[in-house]
Amino acid sequence: MKPYFFLLFFFMTSFSWAQRDSTYIRPYEHNFSIRTYLAINFLSMEQQTGTEEYKKFMPNNPPNIGLGFSMNNTIVNVSYGQGFNFMRDKEKGRTKALDLQIHNYGKKFTFDIFIQRYRGFYAEDESGNVLALYPDLKIRQYGAYGQYIFNNKKFSYRAAFNQNEKQLKSAGSFLIGGGVYFSKIESDSSFVHKKRNSLHNFQFGVSGGYAYLWAINKKWFASISTTVGVNIGSEKFNTFGKEKIEVYPTLFPRVALGYDTENWSAGLSFVSNTVFSAFSDNEHSNVSLFSGNFKLSYIRRFDSFDFLKKKKKQID
Repeated sequence: MKPYFFLLFFFMTSFSWAQRDSTYIRPYEHNFSIRTYLAINFLSMEQQTGTEEYKKFMPNNPPNIGLGFSMNNTIVNVSYGQGFNFMRDKEKGRTKALDLQIHNYGKKFTFDIFIQRYRGFYAEDESGNVLALYPDLKIRQYGAYGQYIFNNKKFSYRAAFNQNEKQLKSAGSFLIGGGVYFSKIESDSSFVHKKRNSLHNFQFGVSGGYAYLWAINKKWFASISTTVGVNIGSEKFNTFGKEKIEVYPTLFPRVALGYDTENWSAGLSFVSNTVFSAFSDNEHSNVSLFSGNFKLSYIRRFDSFDFLKKKKKQID
């Protein structure tokens, strides 16, 4: 993948009139925050071509850096990422990637959007030695996923993954939701599925799970959530219902660990989504896509424009 600059402007305003239990969740008094982060987005594929034969195709994707800010109830994220090209292992080949992921955590609902286009993968053994390069392999995945948080008065996804509010007591919640995905896999020769060098898949379905946040003490917290689901689909959207309908399992785990003070926070999070683009127990011909990101972030909170007010007083 050549060095690239990734620029995304995403504007979102959240309105929610639901009352929340103030003994469990507390917003920070500061109405403005700036955050920086180091993130790694990924899209990998695992293929089972026999009862014991597995292939795992991974991208050679370096980390990115980003910047964002929020004000009051309006979240305005302006992210800028620059690939750390020097951290790419040359032995693992080159990966060209466009990876846009939006993971939004509201009070009652969460949603995730995946727009991923990758070309160039590699495979390695258990010891980390590179076995082969697949520069011709192209994988595209487009998806949208949403969840409803049942115990939204006491449990906060925002406290775990955005860190713009505080979870005072440990709490959890059942989740229900679903998603829709379209994937396209193509190659000249490195990928073969049912005697073809390509695979198209469209699927949608429902899922359910549980999330929990441990308020370890006044500053440390840890959170984990997992949802499992069942999707139905076919090769293409316009052939759905005209061809044999397939059933696919899905898995969507999230993990976060963080440290909060009144003025700043630091956190580490991992989000992963597993979607089977081909699944057959009888033929042992399974193709699964793993997507998501790792993120290390730092957030600084303060009262907005305080420095301008102080400067004005000095002038007066």
